[in-house]
Amino acid sequence: MTELPLAPVGRIVRKAGAERVSEDARVMLANILEDYGLKVSAEALKLAGHAGRRTIKADDIKLASQRL
Repeated sequence: MTELPLAPVGRIVRKAGAERVSEDARVMLANILEDYGLKVSAEALKLAGHAGRRTIKADDIKLASQRL
């Protein structure tokens, strides 16, 4: 089970141009997005720690996503 709700994930795929999206496709994309989000978060945590902070800021997330 994913942390992300499947309805918004389906909307993302439809925004990309799909008319219909199966539940399996929504679950798969939600899992991929969660995996990527965890990787970005872990990298952002390292960046915040390097800066001597315990709080992750938007700039940490942005830089982490660019580094991945």
